[in-house]
Amino acid sequence: MSNTNKFTGKAGLYSKFRPDYPKQLIVDLITKNNLKKDSIVADIGAGTGRLTKMLLEHNLQVFAVEPNTEIRQTAVNQLAANQYFHAINGTAEHTTLPDNSVDFVTVAQAFHWFDHVSFKNEANRILKENGKVAIISNVRNISAPLNQEIAKVYQKFCPNFVGFSNGLKDSKEVYDSFFMNGYTETVYDFPISHDKNSFIGRHLSASYALNASDTLFPNFVQELSDLFDKYSKNGFLKLPNDTKYRCGNVG
Repeated sequence: MSNTNKFTGKAGLYSKFRPDYPKQLIVDLITKNNLKKDSIVADIGAGTGRLTKMLLEHNLQVFAVEPNTEIRQTAVNQLAANQYFHAINGTAEHTTLPDNSVDFVTVAQAFHWFDHVSFKNEANRILKENGKVAIISNVRNISAPLNQEIAKVYQKFCPNFVGFSNGLKDSKEVYDSFFMNGYTETVYDFPISHDKNSFIGRHLSASYALNASDTLFPNFVQELSDLFDKYSKNGFLKLPNDTKYRCGNVG
């Protein structure tokens, strides 16, 4: 299965249960990069538009580039009324956007799906002079027992699970090789609150999670439910999470 199709059938789950990003991160992104009303941002691998929506709230022109038709249409259904929103059928490696046409590029929770070299070349092509790329990731605190137990459930039931974020090691070397002449990095403490429904829904939204048609799906859901019961208090739990923001030039 190609990366483009990995979330087919999961648009509803993805849209409903995936977390947002810290509001302060968006404020920092705009102020530190001198973005203004009508600045043009290409949100690459935009998915159902979670980051796109937050950027639109600050009156930025956002070209949301997403190759999966079902996922992209979900974003269109939610955001098309906003005059600053533009849905683009394209990939990170071939956005279809014109040369030197955008002020800033964002990638939220999608960098691990890209061919990094091809995406870097494409970002250089579409960015205006001195334009930057921001890579934003919600990163589980893997030292937390809850996240370790979630990983064990995925390993038990989901053959395609190779690690959170598709196994991308959150290593300095990955970003050193992508950004040119260094980059800034900011980490936001951003624990994610869940009730049982959103906890299970979040974990069913993963690309590698079993679908309802799979034989072991009920067992998979039951073990997620049991985990929630183990760690929750008064019907809620907080999933240990950091949001990492890396930003720099790539050309």
